[in-house]
Amino acid sequence: MPTLRMMPKVMTMTPAAVRRISALMAGNPNALGLKIGVKKGGCAGMEYTMTVAEEKGAHDEVVEQDGAVLLIEPSAIIYLLGTEMDYKTDKLASQFVFNNPNQRSACGCGESVNLVPAGEGAGTSAE
Repeated sequence: MPTLRMMPKVMTMTPAAVRRISALMAGNPNALGLKIGVKKGGCAGMEYTMTVAEEKGAHDEVVEQDGAVLLIEPSAIIYLLGTEMDYKTDKLASQFVFNNPNQRSACGCGESVNLVPAGEGAGTSAE
């Protein structure tokens, strides 16, 4: 008899991220969740994208944690596997922070990152 193999979530969220996403969604009654993606851009090569999703794409990966919902674009999954999403506030800014094991580096301004597909040497420094 075949056994079921549970797949790990593409991403997880800290309690702070869950609270912030829930607050954002509460302000928009049509929102299903926060849609996460990556795109080429910035000085380090890639940027995270976030939009309020009012509908689910046919191939979006859905991550639900404690009532907060992330919809992950299919093309971003390979870059986000194992990522923890956090929400931090300091004296000058409040922002989502991605603790991504597939990130090799980030630009000095913090707007873009260098990502590699999961399993392709993430966490090693580029020489």
